[in-house]
Amino acid sequence: MSRVTCKVGGFTDLSDANVRYDRFKEIVIMDYVRFPTVEDLVRFANVTSGGKTIGIYWANGVAFVYYPLPTSEVVAKTIMEEKKAHWTFVGFAVMPQYQPTVETREKIISPIIDMSGSPVFRMVADWLKQQK
Repeated sequence: MSRVTCKVGGFTDLSDANVRYDRFKEIVIMDYVRFPTVEDLVRFANVTSGGKTIGIYWANGVAFVYYPLPTSEVVAKTIMEEKKAHWTFVGFAVMPQYQPTVETREKIISPIIDMSGSPVFRMVADWLKQQK
């Protein structure tokens, strides 16, 4: 077993520290809309953000935005104890190939964030592809 020494927050002895991956057991999507095009999804995201630039997530051929249930003590407890996250809304569109930005005819430009490295985002994308 090798020991890695690093300085974090002024501390160098982290010999008793542990890193563990403990993924969500369930993502509950309470409502969703499948947009006909990625450009339509970008327009929607732009309007809901008040005209501010908003990143669109991409994984496994699906571009999407999600809105989690607002944080509260109950929500935090559900996440920590049950490993369950609630997304109140997901907007998505099929986008077979990743591209770093999408521009609409109205000149709205949105960055596309490649989240294909996340097992959770890949799982959500696969589920979304099956929805009509």
